[in-house]
Amino acid sequence: MAFSVAFSTSLYTSQTCLLSSEKSNNLFLKTCSLFPSQTRKKLLFQPLRYNGFSTERSSCVGIVKAIQFENWFKNVEVFTKEHVAVLLAHDIAQHSNRFIRERGAFTVVLSGGSLIKYLRKLVELPHAESIDWSKWHVFWVDERVVPKDHLESNYKLAYDGFLSKVPIPPVNIYSIDDALEADGAADVYETTLRRLVKNGVIATSPNGFPKFDLMLLGMGQDGHVASLFPRHSLLKEDQKWVSFIKDSPKPPSDRITLTFPVINSSSNIAMVVTGAGKNNAVFSALRGDEKSDKLPVGLVSSEGEIKWYLDIGAASKLFKD
Repeated sequence: MAFSVAFSTSLYTSQTCLLSSEKSNNLFLKTCSLFPSQTRKKLLFQPLRYNGFSTERSSCVGIVKAIQFENWFKNVEVFTKEHVAVLLAHDIAQHSNRFIRERGAFTVVLSGGSLIKYLRKLVELPHAESIDWSKWHVFWVDERVVPKDHLESNYKLAYDGFLSKVPIPPVNIYSIDDALEADGAADVYETTLRRLVKNGVIATSPNGFPKFDLMLLGMGQDGHVASLFPRHSLLKEDQKWVSFIKDSPKPPSDRITLTFPVINSSSNIAMVVTGAGKNNAVFSALRGDEKSDKLPVGLVSSEGEIKWYLDIGAASKLFKD
């Protein structure tokens, strides 16, 4: 499993050069101050570049690579917060083009919350017209069991914020049956996934679970992902592909959710977490004590690559003395 962390991202691909005095600026230095002096680190300056466009130095925080803590080592990139959506959008487009080329389809799983706002950048990319939307297949990692036009519906959030703006065939958008109770909706959604695996639309993991091309996950302040909450019995579910919950600690109470075996079978996972209010959960997931009880987010893994998209607020506790 490959693991990388992108803090407060931009999807501008870049050419990296060593930080030098003429390239340093107040914004970069301000970010560098987040890191403890005793940490062995290599600081690199990375101007943001994309499709021939280069940002001004003043808008670039920079990149921090190879941050070595006593028992923690990850590749870390640090950029300004406004670039989070751009990097995520660019990475999604790259995944889309790759899987459509290799498999003839792209299966992407959405979550709710602010993540949908970031997806709007997909239609603003310079090469957005190269995305073959007709080959996209869209799913939800969890859904509130409410009507599709309800304000709490993840489907409505995604449709209003993103899906209505791109020409994905409606038949390729797999929402839940909102006429059913939570248990029935979960059963029907799993049946749909099994049919699509059998038809080859969704790839199959070696362990027999569906293998989505890209899983887009957010995280709550309590460390929950999808509708998998701390200390809930669903964290241990290892047979079902889709399950349901009727006692969600966060309303609405009735939901369906993909289980961890399905989430962790994904080819790629994007963990998108922003805001200082989530820095404790981020710390627990990335630098927490291996022997301690893990929050749900700490149970996320991937058969392929997992990449964290964090802003400086969400990442701040990682770099405190």
